[in-house]
Amino acid sequence: MADAQSGHEKTITSLLPALAGANLIYGLGMLESGVTIDYAQLVMDAEFARMVKFCLPGIPVTDQTLSVDVIAEVGPFSDFLSHDDTYRGMREQSRSQLIDRRVREDWAAAGSTTVYERALAEARRILETHEPQPLPDAVAAELKAIIRAAEEELGAG
Repeated sequence: MADAQSGHEKTITSLLPALAGANLIYGLGMLESGVTIDYAQLVMDAEFARMVKFCLPGIPVTDQTLSVDVIAEVGPFSDFLSHDDTYRGMREQSRSQLIDRRVREDWAAAGSTTVYERALAEARRILETHEPQPLPDAVAAELKAIIRAAEEELGAG
């Protein structure tokens, strides 16, 4: 089962290579050096990968992102948190589906679930409800041709 250490390791081993220019995040869903696959870990890793991808372009620093006009409008020692500009900026940030950012009291009232428990519930929901899109006929035919050729080459056909 995944834990905080697993989440940290997955994040750091995907973020650092991505920042160095790697374009592939390897090992989603894997535990124990790939000996074990965990569907909840896969859901968490997909979320971590989305967050890493969000970070890669960097943080734009402009008058708009720094809210220069809002600072001038609101003035010193005033309330920026309730300003519409602050809410807009918050919505543009990486949006997590699994990480619960509620205050402890609200989190506890909602059942005190861990990120793993939420990921496992999402994995089960996906497995129970996902309807894959069928392959286009040309793609399916090409795959069947590749399999037939491989079987013939191996003498299995």
